[in-house]
Amino acid sequence: MSAIRNQVQLIGNLGQKPEIKSFGTEKKFASFSVATSDYFYDKNGERQQQTQWHNVVVWGKQQVAIVEKYLDKGSEVALTGKITYRNYEDKAGNKRYITEINVSDILLLGKKN
Repeated sequence: MSAIRNQVQLIGNLGQKPEIKSFGTEKKFASFSVATSDYFYDKNGERQQQTQWHNVVVWGKQQVAIVEKYLDKGSEVALTGKITYRNYEDKAGNKRYITEINVSDILLLGKKN
């Protein structure tokens, strides 16, 4: 049961090309945003779309290699991971908060390029 305490599953599209960063020769991570959309009908019966944006982080040499090779802006992916929260102080001394999805599994969807 503890494996599903903080588990997120998303299917969406990348908002931009993934940003890849390296720390030495062994550590790499990728970051990008993913848009998910829900649809509903308003009181006039018109279909409406509501889009949510999610900050995504992928760690590990093998998974980052897949992200780097196959994903680009607009790519459709299915992600499993956990929600993480962090904060920092900017240059002006303001406290900033970040919510991210820390990915454990990624599945490439859509058409093959």
